[in-house]
Amino acid sequence: MTRPVCYSTKAFSTSGATSPLSATVIERRQPTPTDIQIQILYCGVCHSDLHFARNEWGFTQYPAVPGHEIAGRVTAVGSGVKKFKVGDTVGVGCLIDSCRTCPNCRNGLEQYCDAGMMGGTYGGMDKYSGTPTLGGYSQSIVVTEDFVLRMPANLNLAAAAPLLCAGITTYSPMRHWKVGPGQKVGIVGLGGLGHMGVKFAKAFGAQVVLFTTSPGKVADGKRLGAHEVVISTDEAQMTAQAGSFDFILDAVSATHDLNAYFNLLKRDGNLTLVGAPEKPLPVAAFPLIMRRRSFSGSLIGGLPETQEMLDFCGQHNITCDIEMIRMDQINEAYERMLKSDVKYRFVIDMASLK
Repeated sequence: MTRPVCYSTKAFSTSGATSPLSATVIERRQPTPTDIQIQILYCGVCHSDLHFARNEWGFTQYPAVPGHEIAGRVTAVGSGVKKFKVGDTVGVGCLIDSCRTCPNCRNGLEQYCDAGMMGGTYGGMDKYSGTPTLGGYSQSIVVTEDFVLRMPANLNLAAAAPLLCAGITTYSPMRHWKVGPGQKVGIVGLGGLGHMGVKFAKAFGAQVVLFTTSPGKVADGKRLGAHEVVISTDEAQMTAQAGSFDFILDAVSATHDLNAYFNLLKRDGNLTLVGAPEKPLPVAAFPLIMRRRSFSGSLIGGLPETQEMLDFCGQHNITCDIEMIRMDQINEAYERMLKSDVKYRFVIDMASLK
């Protein structure tokens, strides 16, 4: 394979599972005819970044540059690019490529590409260089135009950056299960994903109930749009909700009792898991089969749906609640994230990398 012509850009990377992230210089390919070069202005910090940096999924290749909630400005375009021009405000999410030919890709469901996640923004494989892809904790990135998204001009760009993962991860399953007016919808957990779930469910016109183990989050849950907040460790509060939900979105990545939430669903109700617990969770048969309830999972969204989500957010003025940090605060941010000490998404100001 002929190595592409490259340029250098500043970034933050880690050299091993137990090493902190630190400043470095990486190489990006010069734009091909179908590529877009983007100056990264903001990058959200996802829990997946931490998993990847610390090799908790077992496939990280070092040096590793995390970051897949990217918002920035187009600085150069290839000769064949038609969708974007220099100066456009754009976003890049969890994917920068896919096989393009499998049934899922042809149906705009690139997140379920039959070739797997080889097109990941980090941890994938760059088809031009044959080297692992490097993510958004950097000043610049080059992405094929088909995987670049247009950011709504009316939204705060920093607060919109996490929409590229936290937003689409919660939006997609609600669209799939047709959440809307007249439905009662539960959101389990009030974190980076859960707070967006509350906002979307409210915007879709549903009656929204937040489930949390933290009494201290009741007021915030209602501020974000929940009509009711249930303390999930309170048996009486949970029993009062039995058999009343059309849809529940479970955004918790810690070990918890799924069966308690199955019992809250109506006949034909669905619980979709978007959190990613480290260990398998027991699933009892009878809560599901007695009322034809269903249990499913969901992974981000394809490119068409992600653009639809961004446009929806622009129309309804929906963004993430964020805490801005400098790039050199990322290691501290990881430790705080493990303690759920963030409301509700860290976003890196990439100007701090200069």
